[in-house]
Amino acid sequence: MLGFALISGLARWRGWPAGLYLALLALWWAALVLLTTPRLGLPQAAEFLGGNVVLWLLLGPLAALVLAYHALLRRLRARALLRVPPQASATAAPPAAPAAAFSDAELTRYARHIFLREIGGPGQKRLKAAKVLVVGAGGLGSPVLLYLAASGVGTIGVIDPDRVEASNLQRQVIHAEDRIGLPKVVSAEQAMRALNPHIAVRPYFQALDETTAADLIAEYDLVLDGTDNFDTRYLVNRVCAALGTPLIAGAITQWEGQLSLWHPASGGPCYECVFPTRPAPGMVPTCAEAGVAAPLPGILGAMMAMEAVKHLTGAGETLRGRLLIQDALYAETRVIAVKRRADCPVCGGH
Repeated sequence: MLGFALISGLARWRGWPAGLYLALLALWWAALVLLTTPRLGLPQAAEFLGGNVVLWLLLGPLAALVLAYHALLRRLRARALLRVPPQASATAAPPAAPAAAFSDAELTRYARHIFLREIGGPGQKRLKAAKVLVVGAGGLGSPVLLYLAASGVGTIGVIDPDRVEASNLQRQVIHAEDRIGLPKVVSAEQAMRALNPHIAVRPYFQALDETTAADLIAEYDLVLDGTDNFDTRYLVNRVCAALGTPLIAGAITQWEGQLSLWHPASGGPCYECVFPTRPAPGMVPTCAEAGVAAPLPGILGAMMAMEAVKHLTGAGETLRGRLLIQDALYAETRVIAVKRRADCPVCGGH
């Protein structure tokens, strides 16, 4: 029995897959049966292990029945939760969950989401049916893309014109040493598919500009912007406001970051309502110019992904109409209210 306990403990500690765990249990049981068989002629070993092969022969099928019952119970519980609606959002009602069948592998993968009352099966279906565009596969885009993929967002587009460089690896955790020189979108696609093979990834190895932005963004339900230049930031905001597409935008520099959900179509402000004037050139240096603490984009990027999951599933309260400011150097987080401007050239009066 100590052998069974040791295998179970190691499986939990090391996170072994269920198949390996069951195979080791079966091998240990077979070894016990063999060692206690009288024909083997090992009476001392048989006595030490219980002395009776019949007991071990009975224990095997009984344990198999218990494990099968446990697996069946978990599967039935997961399927039942798929039919339970999640808690309604405090800010806006999410779109109706489309019909989306989950494979057994997906039910296992997303079980921790499905068990959450605020997400449940219908919320996970919305994630699977959602199309999300991420602008930038750098510091903020890295955790955003990884967590959207892990969360089960069905279609994820990523657009970025740059290639992976060695200096990126300090903070852009989606990339790796052996992918230096690859387009960032290709590197990101490889990491996302390795993490979750049940999603579709659309890489765009190009810059987002005036000629492509509207047509591309129109294909998606939600946009997450993690770029580090103001031209792209204002362009994305303008196109999203015109199309009525919600936008989650984050920005970081050195030790500080900020993010919000900009969605004037639902009554909130757009980015330009709060930041109507672009900083003069050189006033807000990029990460390459001023540096950035390595975990900071991970903190803000994970928050952006969390806002995306909440918006898509209708869980909790999003940052629509609020701006989150993170000061990592002094471990301070503030959330301030932001409002639409009637004279905003992007969304005012619409």
